This record gives sequence, C-alpha cells and structure tokens, in this order.
Amino acid sequence: MAFSQALSGLSAASTDLNVVSNNISNSQTVGFKSSTVQFADVYSGADVGLGTSVSGVVQNFGAGSLTTTDNSLDLAINGDGFFTFSDGTQTVYSRNGQLTLTAAGYLVNAAGDQLLGVNGVIQIPTSGMQASASTELDAELNLDASESIVTAAFDATNASTYSYSTTATVYDSLGNSHTSTLYFTKSAVNTWDVHTAIDGNLLSETQSVSFSSSGLITSGATGAYTYDPANGAAEMNLTLDLTGTTQFGNDSEVSSIAQNGYTSGSLVSFTIDDTGTVIATYSNDQTQEIDQIQLATFANENGLKSNGNNTWLATSSSGQALLGVASSGSLGSILSGTTEDSNVDLTAELVNLIIAQRNFQANAKSVTAQSEVLQQAVNIGS
Repeated sequence: MAFSQALSGLSAASTDLNVVSNNISNSQTVGFKSSTVQFADVYSGADVGLGTSVSGVVQNFGAGSLTTTDNSLDLAINGDGFFTFSDGTQTVYSRNGQLTLTAAGYLVNAAGDQLLGVNGVIQIPTSGMQASASTELDAELNLDASESIVTAAFDATNASTYSYSTTATVYDSLGNSHTSTLYFTKSAVNTWDVHTAIDGNLLSETQSVSFSSSGLITSGATGAYTYDPANGAAEMNLTLDLTGTTQFGNDSEVSSIAQNGYTSGSLVSFTIDDTGTVIATYSNDQTQEIDQIQLATFANENGLKSNGNNTWLATSSSGQALLGVASSGSLGSILSGTTEDSNVDLTAELVNLIIAQRNFQANAKSVTAQSEVLQQAVNIGS
C-alpha cells in the first residue's frame, strides 16, 4: 500500500505553512510583497493520482498602503516601479525606500546598498558651492516720459545731470559683492542714456535706449560692460538687459531687477521631489540639481528572484530592467516622507494559516489511516 499521496500532501502543506508564516512574520516589513503557494496534482499514467506537488511560489506585487513619516529620507513609489541600488557587485531592486545619508554623502538602505540615479550612484556633495561671477543684469522699469531733457554733462555726483538712478548687487569670480548703480538720463525726446558705476567707479561704456511714441523700447535694450575689481578676481563682463522697460507718463520706478551671480555657499539641506530629482540648497540661497533617482520596471515581475533585505534580482524570467525616472511612462511618482507598507493582509493570512494547518492535519490523518489499513492487512496473514 502506497503512502506517496499522503506524504506529498504533508510536504506541500508544510511548504504552504512556511509561506504563510513568512507572510505573517513580514506583515510590518516596509515594501514587503506577500507570496502564495500554487499546487499541482501528480499523475503518471495511473487512474489514481499520486498526490500533489508545489508547482510554484508566486509573489504578489500589489501595492501596499502608504504611510506618512517625519523623515524626508523615507521614500515611496506611488505607482509602478522599483528603486535601484548597487550592493557593490550587482544591481538590486526594492520597493523599500527607507534611506540614510552616510558621512560620504551616499544614500543607502539598511543593508548599505547605495541608491542609483541616472548618472550612477547618487552622492550628495559635502563640499560647498563655489562662487559664480555675474554676467547678466536684467532690469525692467518705467522711465517717466514727463522728465525734462538734461543737457548738462553727466556727473554721478551731481543729481541734476541725470533723471533717475537705481542700484543692484553683482558678484565677481571670487564671490565678492559689488554695488552696481544705474543712472538714467533723458538726453532727447524718447531717448535715454544709461551710465553704469560699480562701487562708485564709473564705467566707460554708455548705453543709449530709444522708445517709440507708444512708450515701448525700440533699440538699445542691451549693453555690454567690463569692470576690473582689482581684488584678485577676474575681470567682470556684464550684460545689462533692459528688455521690457517702458517710457510712460508715470513716476520712474523699478518693476524687477535680477542678476545671475552669487557668492560661495555651504550645503544647508537637500530635498527630493516627485520626479525623484535630488535638489541641494546652499547657504547662498542657491539650489542645484544633484541627480535624479533611477527607477526600473520588468516585463515579468513574478520572475524576479528574492535576494533578502527587501531586494530582488533580475533573472532571465523577469527580463532585463526597463529603466526610467519617476512620473514618466508607466512609472509612478516618488513621495518623500512616506513609506510603502507590506501588502500582507494579516486577517487573510491568519485564515490561510488555519487552512494550511487543517490541510497538514488531514494529510497526517491519511498517513495514519494508511498505516492502520496496512497493519490490518498484515494481521490477516498472521
């Protein structure tokens, strides 16, 4: 008499218990994906089956609930995709975005795997941002059309030789700030001359700006200036752009003024937006895009191989990783200060545990019954 059917049932039920128990034990593991056992009957040219077998353990890659945290380095993917990490020898994939920042500036998970961006391993620079010299000064203002024409030679120290003035801060290549003063003189009907001084030093260039009878600028909107700060910094080459400036019968006033230079700065903080872009903020009020987090999808997620530490490996069954960035194509967006909970339904797993236990007990009872029948058959011949 064969015991194979009952023994195969015990083996399959034992595997089912292991899988259900593993799901339950990881019900609080961030980014964990539950699994289920698939069974198959066994026949080998016989009228009566030879039992059951485990045909596979299938992972459920359905999304877990999203939980808000107080840690900006907790990341979750709202939609499809996996974070990509380097463990030093290979690329691994995960839905767990709980990160920490190392002293060297790397973003790593609990296992020490380094987060990958589109440019490779993401590293937050620990060095500061170097200074950048101003090359553009953009000013938009209104010049009072009712101003009288000035005939006297321009003299920055004599307010009667110009019609209006305003100031702006510019920076040299060493990050030193300089005060730039713009002097506007109405030299003719619908024509204004612009003189520029930096730190009180009048520059040799003069910009002539013309306006139409409608008060709109027609020529001379841009001018080029040079200045040697004589402090060890490189000579400054500055373009003054007055595009948008008008000449109406209102008081002369500045609408906006901006320049593109800045002093040096140290890293203050960094943020990660919903596209996965890592943006550093510096003490000089400047920001810089460091990198963008790389996400991956697969043609067959169930073909991924579990690697432990909440990571998976690509296999021939899963296909190669299809790489991209958040919020593009089928890839989801990235949420900072959020984690993805395990997708284990604890109530359902407890029910599954009871079913698996009953199944194991029933197969054990089958073994007992087979043994009793065999014993009775032996007793008949004794």
